[in-house]
Amino acid sequence: QLPAGNLQLTLYQYKTCPFCSKVRAFLDYHGLPYEIVEVNPIMRKEIKFSTYRKVPILLANAGSPLQLNDSSVIISAIKTYLISRRNSLEEIVSFYPPMKTVTEQGKEVFEYGNKYWLMLDEKETKRVYPVNEVRVEEMKWRKWADDWLVHLISPNVYRTPREALASFDYIVREGKFGTVEGFFAKYLGAVAMFFVSKRLKKRHHLQDNVREDLYEAVNEWVKAVGKHRLFMGGNQPNLADLAVYGVLRVMEGLEAFDDMMVHTKIQPWYQRMEEVIQKA
Repeated sequence: QLPAGNLQLTLYQYKTCPFCSKVRAFLDYHGLPYEIVEVNPIMRKEIKFSTYRKVPILLANAGSPLQLNDSSVIISAIKTYLISRRNSLEEIVSFYPPMKTVTEQGKEVFEYGNKYWLMLDEKETKRVYPVNEVRVEEMKWRKWADDWLVHLISPNVYRTPREALASFDYIVREGKFGTVEGFFAKYLGAVAMFFVSKRLKKRHHLQDNVREDLYEAVNEWVKAVGKHRLFMGGNQPNLADLAVYGVLRVMEGLEAFDDMMVHTKIQPWYQRMEEVIQKA
């Protein structure tokens, strides 16, 4: 039970989902306590209360219960609420209306056009973003993490049958599966995702060796942070740092992660992120 006025948060997630990991990185860095509900990815009965059927879902209570969907909307809305107490969390969430769109495959999806914006007044904006370029840079790289970096994860962790099996062993170990369900998920899931990863590779126009795309993306991020900043946010991480870290973190313990650490320049920044989040 938290003191009056504090946020009560419940995160519905798959532990190995990069979008869920982004939200956890954000909440952990800001020292916000939250309860986790691990969702069974097959039955998903834990989120049967919701018409929105993806994770993460964040239930937030700041006086009245509220459901927040989409990882970037969750992060932008909660960050806005922490900075500015002019509006209730419910009012802030209303600034991110879902818009129905149709994908190239003819599937209906909801998009949030302004999900990388913090809804601040001029004075608050100046406090958080001393110059406009800082805000533009943060938004650009948050979008990059969602639109590009996250799509490199599956093709890399399911790159070979052996890696796919190792990844599903981790998913089943960390996720919410029954014994029999876990056995089938591990072996059938590994086979399925090995072939899905090939389709994703083609869809996103990746190189034959998908590791090269991962290395290039990670080094592009390191170059954007630069040699003279600890983080893109300066001395402390900003929302782009937390997004990139959250996405990459889901590969920890897998071959793709170890290869990334050896073949790119990400390690010093990644270790700084680990340290600052552990301190928080």
